[in-house]
Amino acid sequence: MTLVKEAPARPAGKRPAAPAAGRRGRRRETLAGYLFMSPWIAGFLLLTAGPMVASLYYAFTSYNLFAPPKWIGLDNFTTMFQDPRWQKSVEVTLKYVVVATPLKLLLALGVALLLAQKRRGQGLYRAAFYMPSLVGASVSVGFVWRALFSDDAIVDRGQKIFGFDAGGWIGNPDYVIYALVALSIWQFGAPMVIFLAGLKQVPQELYEAAEMDGAGPLRRFWNVTLPMISPVLFFNVLLESIHAFQVFGSAYVVSDTRCGPADATLVYTCYLYQKGFKEAQMGFASAMAWTLVIAVALVTAVLFWSQKKWVHYEEAAK
Repeated sequence: MTLVKEAPARPAGKRPAAPAAGRRGRRRETLAGYLFMSPWIAGFLLLTAGPMVASLYYAFTSYNLFAPPKWIGLDNFTTMFQDPRWQKSVEVTLKYVVVATPLKLLLALGVALLLAQKRRGQGLYRAAFYMPSLVGASVSVGFVWRALFSDDAIVDRGQKIFGFDAGGWIGNPDYVIYALVALSIWQFGAPMVIFLAGLKQVPQELYEAAEMDGAGPLRRFWNVTLPMISPVLFFNVLLESIHAFQVFGSAYVVSDTRCGPADATLVYTCYLYQKGFKEAQMGFASAMAWTLVIAVALVTAVLFWSQKKWVHYEEAAK
């Protein structure tokens, strides 16, 4: 007969203490994690969070970079709302957002639908269509775009063939904003790739069932494709709207740093740059920056609220 010695009963509610070596090992792993994260944390505090807090304070001060800031309360905001050029910048920016964002997304979705079909050289086509998104934001492309839309340039000569003699768009206050819109639309590669990823996730069984029910291409697109890619569409609308509100480089370069003519390309950030870095009114510029942040936050909130009515998530359907 074998005698088995039972272990002494452990008091209820108490766990054995972890070995000291194990605690030290976890502590070292945590320290190593924070050490690897330290460059990002330092960059966030010094280059993002710190300047944001400082600009929030400067928004309520009179500050010109050459003298200590002087607290003036809401005077910057009051002056800003009464400034005709600020109102013009808001008008130009809203026009740019409303025109450029839908057209860019429509083109991106159309090309994504074409590229979703299997054909030879598919990878080459995708790379070619995505390329403008990589180089479109560069200053050199802005100069090229300015040359294309100048007087007697390619666009000017091309429109004359069709009997449309408007001259160069760059010098025409009525058309120069559409040169910026065209540059934005040309950079449709990023939303196109996102649309393409969403189209790849649509089950083919849904198309087959719709085709058996007699649905044509347009009806399949409206009743199957759009609802299934609505989360991707919402993401692209949100992202591109925010980017459109922040447009600066193309407007500044194409207009030859004048944001004109006649303030025709005076987008919000261009006027902010003029007030802050050309006129040294950093307090006023900070007030403009925080107004833009609040405006973009409101637009984002409206989009998130509206998604309940037109965005269909697979988990919610289940």
